Amino acid sequence: MAMEFKLPDLGEGIHEGEVLSVLVSAGDAVKEGDIILSVETDKAAVEIPSPFTGVVAAVNIKPGQVVKVGEVMITFSDGKEGVSEKKKEDKPDNGSEARAANREVKKPSGKEPVPASPATRRLARELGVDLYSVTGSGPEGLVTAEDVRAAAEAPGKRKVAGAPLQALPEGPATSRPISSDVPPLPDFSKWGAVNRVPVRSIRRATARQMSLAWSQIPHVSNQDWVDITALEAFRVKHKADIEKRGGKLTLNAFAIKAVATALKTYPNFNASLDTAAGDIIVKRYFHIGVAVDTDDGLIVPVLRDVDRKSITEIAVELGDLVARTRERKTTLEELQGGTFTITNVGGQGGGGHFAPIINYPEVAILGLGKARLQPVVKDKDGGGHAIVARLMLPIVLCFDHRVVDGADAIRFMSVVIDALEDPERLFMTMT
Repeated sequence: MAMEFKLPDLGEGIHEGEVLSVLVSAGDAVKEGDIILSVETDKAAVEIPSPFTGVVAAVNIKPGQVVKVGEVMITFSDGKEGVSEKKKEDKPDNGSEARAANREVKKPSGKEPVPASPATRRLARELGVDLYSVTGSGPEGLVTAEDVRAAAEAPGKRKVAGAPLQALPEGPATSRPISSDVPPLPDFSKWGAVNRVPVRSIRRATARQMSLAWSQIPHVSNQDWVDITALEAFRVKHKADIEKRGGKLTLNAFAIKAVATALKTYPNFNASLDTAAGDIIVKRYFHIGVAVDTDDGLIVPVLRDVDRKSITEIAVELGDLVARTRERKTTLEELQGGTFTITNVGGQGGGGHFAPIINYPEVAILGLGKARLQPVVKDKDGGGHAIVARLMLPIVLCFDHRVVDGADAIRFMSVVIDALEDPERLFMTMT
């Protein structure tokens, strides 16, 4: 009896996924629960187990292909019927050298699998790098994205020559339109050589999300400066203690706690607008998303219940979450349910104020720039003024003007600024 395996529902708002690797071929015997393929969605890389025990009758997908929820990927038989051998040309181009659990899967050239994350494997395919030729610099020989890029830059290693900025991706991935509501582009090749790079996975999800947010939310921004001189001295004093606990005491940890205090004081910033019902949905929980720059693009993992956690707990949890996000090891649950987002470009050497786009369906986002020493006019105790050097942080709050007003934003920012400028106040206002 034939059994069809369709792409299952992988989570809220996920309608399709890109196949990273296929671990079975026609004729393979599998058991229920064996990992048979991995799929990258808009949010995370997911290993998918077999829902059946039986024999693979046909594989309808291959690495790089985009499949929609409900689309048939693999057909199984219960093993009671003969399964004809699949033609060689129909075998999937198995881009992964992995093996499904509890059973043997054919490996290329009889070699052992190369330890590397799905994102690193995809990067290797795009840059034309053979993972077997790369020496891993990570733990236990793990091949990292940096190792792949170094191999790609080595003389004679690139398969694609003459690409001025980025090598053309290899494999069966195809370009697909992001939107049909824009005028057609001209034929740019009439004026010179061009490269076409498919918009895939995280970059594709970012394009859709930003288009949605910008088209639906009337953005307004409020900018200011924060004197974090005292906070930085406090951070430097205590960072070693946090590192001993496995965390990293960064500005983001303090910003998360300051934002939690402000959200409790002004809960309309912890909300979403239901335009269909005409309601403002105010969340009674405080889950803060933190934008993380990864090799695959910007990803926003979520720290939950930050109002109930100490700065030490936040620093430890945030360090672990950021590391796993960059390795694409977060779960779908860890990327959902945020109520407010913080984005910090200072770590990338970013400049001053900027205007981040609100993470729909949230109503506000806080952007942090790069702190710099600047001359600041201060009042003297005995009267008069003095110019002193202070560490000044540019911050910006972008908000949905349908839900909150400028005066609300100023008051919200005042809570955040006061907390960051005075570490004692920050700890005193924690709830």
